[in-house]
Amino acid sequence: MDFKRSDFPQDFIFGAATAAYQIEGSSFGGAGSSHWDTFAATPGNVLRAEDGAIACDHYHHYEEDLDLLPAAGLGAYRFSTSWARVMPEGTGKPNQEGLDFYDRLVDAMLARNLSPYQTLYHWDMPSALADRGGWTNPDVAKWFADYAEVITNKIGDRVHSIATVNEPWCVAFLSHFLGIHAPGLRDIRAAARAMHHILLGHGTAMQRLREMGQNNIGIVLNFEHTIPADDSAGSARAADLHDQIINRWFIEAITKGRYPEDALAGFLPHMPKGWEEDLKLISKPIDFLGVNYYTRNLFAEDPTMPWPSMKLVEGPLPKTQMGWEIYPDGLHTVLTRMARDYVGDLPMFVTENGMSWDDQIENGAVYDPVRESYLDDHIQATLRALKDGANMKGYFCWSLLDNYEWALGYERRFGLVHVDFETQKRTPKASYHALKAALAR
Repeated sequence: MDFKRSDFPQDFIFGAATAAYQIEGSSFGGAGSSHWDTFAATPGNVLRAEDGAIACDHYHHYEEDLDLLPAAGLGAYRFSTSWARVMPEGTGKPNQEGLDFYDRLVDAMLARNLSPYQTLYHWDMPSALADRGGWTNPDVAKWFADYAEVITNKIGDRVHSIATVNEPWCVAFLSHFLGIHAPGLRDIRAAARAMHHILLGHGTAMQRLREMGQNNIGIVLNFEHTIPADDSAGSARAADLHDQIINRWFIEAITKGRYPEDALAGFLPHMPKGWEEDLKLISKPIDFLGVNYYTRNLFAEDPTMPWPSMKLVEGPLPKTQMGWEIYPDGLHTVLTRMARDYVGDLPMFVTENGMSWDDQIENGAVYDPVRESYLDDHIQATLRALKDGANMKGYFCWSLLDNYEWALGYERRFGLVHVDFETQKRTPKASYHALKAALAR
């Protein structure tokens, strides 16, 4: 890698990120069922019907896993707490085993001089609440705030920051409109309600935490660089509408108290009653913005389909194992756009960035030069954005460990560290060692 730690300000944080359901093992420690457990148990939803019951068994290996971070020169760990582990029924009595696990986990981070960056919701809705409509139920915002209060009472005195939600587009649109993730719905009414209620949950939880005296609260949004597939007016319209749905819907609600016009027109007949009033709470000031970025996408109009009448077109650039184009300039564009159009001087973090590859152990090591280049190029794109005025405060690689990649099971490997899911052996990859070397310079 060509960048050096000294290229960045002294207070700039380098870390790695994970998510609870993807690594912990949902069958341990009294965790309740989440809608990912039931989604995976339904034939056809997940590759090889794999689930997160064991995953990386981080529940028992967390000390070993946390040791990997400072050993690479990383100073922060972005983790999520599982709603289903903390409150197995989603509401009511907490699970003491779950609370104690996160208590131990945060103390173990601090013992290693790691800053704990917590995310409250990384996609694991308790099944008991999914039965009641999950993010389509207007009561979900209060349920979520209650959970936020319970876990914050336990660890809020020691975490560095709290992000309410990870990637609400994935929670709402990908999962309720496209049906790719749990709960696997393909229903525009459900999607419209989830697109709004996930933001109402953010606002309600943030208000509750403010009342508790908590500070340094924000949200993590996923962005992509979206462009027309060709020079036609139809492709321009399609790309702009997709940009409104994936990139602008959430950031405009939070920073401007409104939804983008064309996306709202499509969802409007299906929006929950009184949604306009909720925007006052949704748009309360945040303390930081987390930006997740992986790729760019090309769109064309498809008038044969119902709204939003668009199709994804394969681009020409080299791709990761996920089929995602490698386009680091898009990260620079997203970060400078956020600073210019939405958040001004608000602190921003790249909270996820990384790539999957078909990594294999050979002679006890994993050689992953494509990932080395990917990370180097995107870290340097972050540095360019910082120099161009974006108030960048940190970069978190996705992911620390190979893990459960949702509907794609265990086949897609994003980790800096290889995990043998049979033996649970951890093997740092060449990219891990390259990052370590760069951070030492």
